[in-house]
Amino acid sequence: MKPSILIADDEQEIADLIEIHLEKEGYQVKKAADGQAALQIVQSQSIDLVILDIMMPKLDGFETALQIRTDYQMPIIFLSAKSSDFDKIQGLVIGADDYLTKPFNPMELVARVNAQLRRYMKFNQPKANDISLIETNGLKIDPDQRSVKLYGENIELTPKEFDILYLLACHPKKVYSAEQIFQLVWGETYYESRNTVMVHIRTLRKKLGEDKRKNHFIKTIWGVGYSFNG
Repeated sequence: MKPSILIADDEQEIADLIEIHLEKEGYQVKKAADGQAALQIVQSQSIDLVILDIMMPKLDGFETALQIRTDYQMPIIFLSAKSSDFDKIQGLVIGADDYLTKPFNPMELVARVNAQLRRYMKFNQPKANDISLIETNGLKIDPDQRSVKLYGENIELTPKEFDILYLLACHPKKVYSAEQIFQLVWGETYYESRNTVMVHIRTLRKKLGEDKRKNHFIKTIWGVGYSFNG
């Protein structure tokens, strides 16, 4: 079955343009003109990736992404005229996997869609029986359920945050540069994305309560990268 992509944008011409390019790639395309309609489609149909505008009627893109993330893990790409660093960081913290500003190159968007879907399909294939559960110092990482618990309490992570944590935890003490983390987790060529990795690490640390407890699971090796300190 062809992957199904939802485009949520109230600018009809832009949505139609994206649809043309995605259909050329063989994708099935659904469209919504506002956030509420986008949520209804996600909840009623099988959607593999969502492209979200931010400034939409009824429900903006940020709120739509938040509500999607409560129940679904498919990749979300923000496509917006809002180009400030604050908006990009907010989108990534909310749970988006990528952020592209308007005006945009349709072929670049298609390339990013392809990259996100490759990664998503890879992590959602049936897991081998030998994938190990990681437990250390009160932290429990279950790769089969893609869940994280700290002293028995669920820690809600975005897909990217989970992938970063699991990557580091699988190789304790090994130091990964921001470039390596980006290439392994995002599955794309590194293009000045140090801030993207830093934002995800910062949010991950906050969710793990590293600002409140002495045991820091993610260690910064200054000038080099990050390692797991389990």
